[in-house]
Amino acid sequence: MPTNQQRREAAKRKLERQIVHRAERAKRRKIVGSVAVVGVVAIVAGAVWWIVSSSSGDDAASDASPSSAPPTPEVTIPTERTPMPKRPTPLANPVTCDYKDDASKQASKKVNKPEGAGVSSNGTVNVVLKSTAGDIPLTLDRGLAPCAVQSFISLSQQGYFNDTKCHRLGTTGLQMLQCGDPEASGMGGPGYTMPDEAFKEIKYGRGILAMAKTQQPNSGGSQFFMVYGEAELPADYSVFGSISDEGLKVLDKVAKAGANAQAGNGDGTGPPNTEVKFTGVTVNG
Repeated sequence: MPTNQQRREAAKRKLERQIVHRAERAKRRKIVGSVAVVGVVAIVAGAVWWIVSSSSGDDAASDASPSSAPPTPEVTIPTERTPMPKRPTPLANPVTCDYKDDASKQASKKVNKPEGAGVSSNGTVNVVLKSTAGDIPLTLDRGLAPCAVQSFISLSQQGYFNDTKCHRLGTTGLQMLQCGDPEASGMGGPGYTMPDEAFKEIKYGRGILAMAKTQQPNSGGSQFFMVYGEAELPADYSVFGSISDEGLKVLDKVAKAGANAQAGNGDGTGPPNTEVKFTGVTVNG
């Protein structure tokens, strides 16, 4: 029979084995738990990867770095042309155009004033603005604004528009491209002004070509704007022609590339992201 001493030693060894077994079981539970957590994380991560991969598809844009510029907002452009306005009463033919020296500013480029006497108010003139973005054919209408047409032809033939950039693009609300300022600042002009030729029946919209001006009457000069979409404006700006389908395609392309509104005057317009620089103007008629 074992002695008391032997029984105590046997009990001690048994207790030690139990302690070791419990520690090993606890250790195994801890390891298994960690593996389970890692497995769950891996499953979740895999699911997230699958969702992102499925959403992005095979698109190069998904590889862009976080520092890439934000995408240009989509520009919605109407497809229907705005009907050309018609004068309720035709103008006399010929007319006299009073081109006055502009005392408020010097000419951005030195040019001669157009001939103001005996200006025709009948017929149309075909013009092509050759630009770095593409050719923009126009049809000028003497019956709508003979003084604006006379000035535009004169400036074109003197090379005034050559090497000038269109400085202002609007893509929402006022969808137009404004050009004709050699300074590309919105402040330039030819050194003279012309009379207003607007009338209340005028509506602005896709395909319309009109003269820009200040809020002062009879302040138009060389700047003009080409409307490719919507333009809710008061009938204060002389319409002197229309833009061809080919020209509208060029304007649509420029518009969809967006404008740098941060470099604009705070109204949401700004220089076009696609530069439009005139390399020459041809006049036929």
